[in-house]
Amino acid sequence: MRMLRWAGGLHLEIGFKICPGSFKVAPLTEKLKESRLIWFGHVMRRPEDHVVKKCLSMATKKRGRGKSLNTWMTNVRRDMRELGLSADDAYRRDEWRLKMSKADPS
Repeated sequence: MRMLRWAGGLHLEIGFKICPGSFKVAPLTEKLKESRLIWFGHVMRRPEDHVVKKCLSMATKKRGRGKSLNTWMTNVRRDMRELGLSADDAYRRDEWRLKMSKADPS
């Protein structure tokens, strides 16, 4: 956001209100969901014996007091539920990318 304000020559007071709409940038939360799902699809297409894919099925222990209950995998599951995707969809790469991609507004 700071870079966009700088590129547009905007001051801090008005930058937050004008900046995202004037530069036609997709919301940051949507881009984060997209990148999480891109990585998840990449990992799911790896061979079954690959280290990273084995890590997805590892059990997580209960987190301590004051820690967030969310893990990376719970965020991915939530994102897939919002978009109506399943883990099996990741094996069909073209369809996966079409369903989860978030293009910048034009």
